[in-house]
Amino acid sequence: MPIVVDKEYSAYGIFTGGRVSVIDGDTALRRRTKPLEIAILNLTPEKERTEIQFMRLLSGSPLPVRITVIELTRGGKCNESPYGGLYKSFAEAEKQFFDGMIVTGALSDNAAFNRAPFWKEYEDILDWTNSNVGCALFVCWAAQAALYRFYKIKKHPLKDKCYGVYSHRRIADGLSEPLMRGISDEFTMPHSRHSAIYAKDVMNVMDLKILAYSKRTGASVIKNSDSRRVFVLGHMEYDRYTLKEEYERDLKADADVKPPANYFTGPDMDEVNMSWSSSAALFYQNWLNYCVYNIGADVLAKEA
Repeated sequence: MPIVVDKEYSAYGIFTGGRVSVIDGDTALRRRTKPLEIAILNLTPEKERTEIQFMRLLSGSPLPVRITVIELTRGGKCNESPYGGLYKSFAEAEKQFFDGMIVTGALSDNAAFNRAPFWKEYEDILDWTNSNVGCALFVCWAAQAALYRFYKIKKHPLKDKCYGVYSHRRIADGLSEPLMRGISDEFTMPHSRHSAIYAKDVMNVMDLKILAYSKRTGASVIKNSDSRRVFVLGHMEYDRYTLKEEYERDLKADADVKPPANYFTGPDMDEVNMSWSSSAALFYQNWLNYCVYNIGADVLAKEA
C-alpha cells in the first residue's frame, strides 16, 4: 500500500519521482483508509536519500502508512526540510502517538555517545518512545546508542571498519519468530560502521534476544521480549549503489581505503551484487505487519 502524503508538500513530487508508491490525504479519506502513523528520526547526513530508502520499504507493505519525519531541534528551531510539512520538530511531535518509529544514525568516529552534540535531546526522544511509540526500530549507530541508553550495553571500536555485505544466520531456538518470517536461514546485509557491540553483552540481558548473527559483524538483529524494540546493526535499507558511492567518496580522501567486502562483482568495481533486497523487503513488511500493526496499536490503545 502507498505512503500517505498530502499533495501540497514538496515531498509528493520527490517521492513519485523516487519510485515510492504514494497517495494524497484526500484520496486516503475517500477510500476510508486509516494509515499507520510512522515517525522517522534520521540522524544521518544523507537526509533525503536515507528517508526515501526507508519509505520505499514501507510502501511495499499491504498496510497504508503516513510518515512524519521528526527533526532534532537545534538553536530553538527545526532544521530546513526538503519535504516541507512532512518534518516536525520533536517539540511539535512529542504530544502525538505513533504506531511505529524508525531511528537511524551514522557518526564517523568512535566518540562516546554523550559526545554527540544532540545526545541530550536524543535521550529525551528514546525515553519518549516508551509512552508514545508502539514499536521502535533502531538502525546502526542509533541501535548502538539505544542499546546503551536502555540496557547499558557499550560499543567497542573496531581495528578495521566493518564495511561491506556479509552473510548472516538466523538464530533458531525452536520458536516461531514473526519478524524473520520468510527470510532464509542464511541472508546478507550491508554494514558500514567503526564499532561493534559484543554478543555476550546482549545475551546477558534477559529482555533481549539475538535473531541474526554473523562471524564478521556479530549480533546484527536483536529484539526485546515484547518486540516493541528492534535493533538492526546493519543497513537493510541501502539501495544498490549506496556502498559504491560511499567508497568513491572515501577514496577521494584516502587512496588506500579498502573497497567494501563481498559487494563488487568485477575487477573494475562498477557492478555490484545487490543480494539483500528480498530479505530487506520481507523484514520491513514483517515489522509493519507483526510489530507495528498487531503489537504497537494494542499498546497505544491500552495507554490512551
